Amino acid sequence: MAKSYLVDPSEYDLSRILHGIDEIHRMNMQRYEMEQLSAIVFEDESRGLCVGYKDLSPDEFWVRGHMPGMPLMPGVIMCEAAAQLCSYFANRYHLLSGGCVGFGGLRDVKFRGVVLPGQRFVVTSKLLKYRQDRMLIAAFQCLVNEEIVCEGELTGIRLPMDVLQKPTKQPAE
Repeated sequence: MAKSYLVDPSEYDLSRILHGIDEIHRMNMQRYEMEQLSAIVFEDESRGLCVGYKDLSPDEFWVRGHMPGMPLMPGVIMCEAAAQLCSYFANRYHLLSGGCVGFGGLRDVKFRGVVLPGQRFVVTSKLLKYRQDRMLIAAFQCLVNEEIVCEGELTGIRLPMDVLQKPTKQPAE
């Protein structure tokens, strides 16, 4: 069976970084352990396509506990990486103005391979549709060595920053 890529690997060069972590930080709010992208290597606004990656180190927060002696990247972290790529694209092209894109849902997610520390984890996305300032739907694929290890569809929603940035009340002691 022939591979059906969202973005054919021949269209991007993993050694040619378009935007590094500083630009990703400008577009996305995730930091520290939750940063799941380190570079953007391809963008095509007219086709709604984006490609980024993260080089996985032996020091990833999930390595020690998932699973001891057999570290596998959790599927939920693969989906988080895809969401961060879609958030990056949405913020870069002002699709959901407001600064923060949150998960609205996942559909038809399939895990097709394992991902290990030391590998380059590539994420591709294709914008399927969006409603300005409300929501977006994108297809995504995650690859290692051009093999699809995860794919699906996600919905991103605009999070209410005014509510999220209010200080929270501490419980009474």
